Parts: sequence; structure tokens; C-alpha cells
Amino acid sequence: MKKIAKLSIVTKIVLAQLFIVSLVMAIFLVFSDSISFKSSFYGGLAALIPNLYFARKINKHKGQEARMIVRSFYAGESGKLVMTALIFGLIFQDSELNIISMSITYISALTVFWFALLIRKY
Repeated sequence: MKKIAKLSIVTKIVLAQLFIVSLVMAIFLVFSDSISFKSSFYGGLAALIPNLYFARKINKHKGQEARMIVRSFYAGESGKLVMTALIFGLIFQDSELNIISMSITYISALTVFWFALLIRKY
């Protein structure tokens, strides 16, 4: 538990998103068909890849002056938005896409941000 406490809040959020995405994908794997599982995987990628990029950008400038941190935050957020749009563009090229399962997984991963203040305590 002490190792978890030493992680940054950004890392904790990404790990929580990875857990939620894995959980939702497992539910689709057990209770649905392969197309829903694949679509769920796509939704997880659409949430995780841009957030990993953002986390890397933020952690790269950790401990530097405020101006550099703010600049990296804006660059990370801009890059995250562009990556998300590109990933969704690629996802929608798949003709066998179950939009519902993809959206459920994507939104489930984003709900981690809502609970970030609770995560911050641990």
C-alpha cells in the first residue's frame, strides 16, 4: 500500500482507468459476443492511449517552474484531444463496430476523473 501512496495522482488515474477498462472488457467477454468485446477494446484504447500521452507530458516537467508545467499541461491536453479524434477516426473505419459497447468502455474510463479527488487521498 505504501508503494501506491508514492505514485503521482496522474499515474494513479491512469492505473485506475486501466483497471476499469479491463473490468468492462472482461464483462463484455463473458456476457456478450466477440464484436462487442472488440468494440470494448477499441473504447478502452481511445481512452487510455491519449491519457498515457498526457500523463507522460505532465510527469516530464514535474518539479520545474510553473510556466513550464502549465505549458506542458496545455500541450498535453491539446495532443490528447488530437489523438482522441484520430483514434476515433480509425475506430469508425471498422464496419463491425458495436458503438454501444465501445462507448460504455470509453465513458467508464473517463468516469475515473470524477473520482480523482477520492483517489488523491490514498
